[in-house]
Amino acid sequence: MSTMSPLESRLEADLTTALRAGEADRKRTLRSLKAALQYAAIEAAGKGGFVAGDHLDQTGVEAVLRKQAKQRRDSIEQFERGGRDDLVAVERAELAIIEAYLPQPLAAEEVEAAVRAQIAAVGANGPSDLGKVMGPLSKALGGRVDGKFLSDTVRRLLAG
Repeated sequence: MSTMSPLESRLEADLTTALRAGEADRKRTLRSLKAALQYAAIEAAGKGGFVAGDHLDQTGVEAVLRKQAKQRRDSIEQFERGGRDDLVAVERAELAIIEAYLPQPLAAEEVEAAVRAQIAAVGANGPSDLGKVMGPLSKALGGRVDGKFLSDTVRRLLAG
């Protein structure tokens, strides 16, 4: 049986604390994350993925948390369109809890600098070189930037 990643251990400890403190929002969110992590570990084990034993590694845990955060953002957008402010508040609270466990996102200036450096490194000349720039950048930035924002920044800099 493998050991938990530091992030997964932190989530477990925080869930225990939330249970003892009676923090309903935090408890609900952390239980949801725990279930998503267990599901991802089972799924990855079946595919020969990034699992060692029965736990995800740090990268896998972060990927699940990013996916959960994205789901909350999408739900917020949908609920806002539907005028469901009560559900928007719930999703925002959950998103804030999830984001506390993710690495701090890069500032727009840092993303732009990384994009400019990658464009120079691969000698990209225009929009047709989008793939040459995006692939390495996506890996290098390791989930610290929203994919859509990164793509928009690359397109803008390649076009101009």
